[in-house]
Amino acid sequence: MSTTFEILAEDPNTHARAGILHTPHGSIETPAFMPVGTQSTVKGLTPEMVAATGAQILLANTYHLALRPGGDTLEQFGGLHPWMNWDKPILTDSGGFQVFSLSGIRKIRPDGVTFASHIDGSKQDFTPRRVIDLQRQFNSDIMMPLDICTPYGATLKQTKEDMATTIRWEKEALSIWQENPGTQQLFAIIQGGMLEDLREECVSALGDLPFSGFAIGGVSVGEPIEDMSRIMRHTAPLLPREKPRYVMGIGLPENLSVAMDSGVDMFDCVLPTRLARHGQFFQSDTLRHNIKNNKFRLDPLPLDPGCACYTCQHYSRAYIRHLVVAKEMLAATLISIHNIAYLVGFVKARRERILQQVG
Repeated sequence: MSTTFEILAEDPNTHARAGILHTPHGSIETPAFMPVGTQSTVKGLTPEMVAATGAQILLANTYHLALRPGGDTLEQFGGLHPWMNWDKPILTDSGGFQVFSLSGIRKIRPDGVTFASHIDGSKQDFTPRRVIDLQRQFNSDIMMPLDICTPYGATLKQTKEDMATTIRWEKEALSIWQENPGTQQLFAIIQGGMLEDLREECVSALGDLPFSGFAIGGVSVGEPIEDMSRIMRHTAPLLPREKPRYVMGIGLPENLSVAMDSGVDMFDCVLPTRLARHGQFFQSDTLRHNIKNNKFRLDPLPLDPGCACYTCQHYSRAYIRHLVVAKEMLAATLISIHNIAYLVGFVKARRERILQQVG
């Protein structure tokens, strides 16, 4: 079944919208937050735990999976879904962010990039075709093409060159995908750094092409939040209205609010589990708290009294603080469950408000 996107309602005061994205492994109610399962696992959680948070779709990382366990292994097991026991949709990114963060051990060529594996130093090649071929072996529902994630603070010259290469690679990826699209879908990635005119140029080059959806890349790469917000507000409304829109790598409530107001439908971030491993949790005041604070030592309340997640239904702040101080693995698991459930619920609540406004 082809992925199709339906817009059910739009906020009359902003660009925010509520929709449904259909995929071979189920439909996704948007806006939707996607937990990150980098190496085919959300750190510290079973797939059943992740599903219980309300998460509808996961993201996995092409760079890491290409190196270990490898595309051939995943293909032998029938792809990511049976491999990791997750029967809902999966989006796989291109690995471009990871490759281009290896600035000292990679070399960009006109047809792709050569880099050294961070695991064993072996030489690896990513080209537009190889990245598509790998994701076909993964059998993910949504694929991302190889792109260059320009670092924050890059020169105008570098930003323009990176964008031109990205556009060329994405057009090549589109042609490769169209040779045999199957049921998998391919999203484009809009680059252009912090420069609004380059973002417009990238949308002009890719926006009319038959990609399944469109992503805004190159944000959450160290820039001030004001720049991130400016680029999202400027770029998202330029993207085709009838296609799903995705901002890559954001997960703080304040950033999700800006993205949703700009008309974005999908988001992913490692922050819920990363913060959990450092004892930080979200609360309904949208602030982040550190459970290691001594004020929680005898606190009988759940992490968030307004949260219905497994953690908040069964455990106190005092107990979870004890686990963190004692360096017990269960601490990160329990806080991760809550943090993911919080962000999934935060986005879902906005969806419900949009539907009610026009209902």
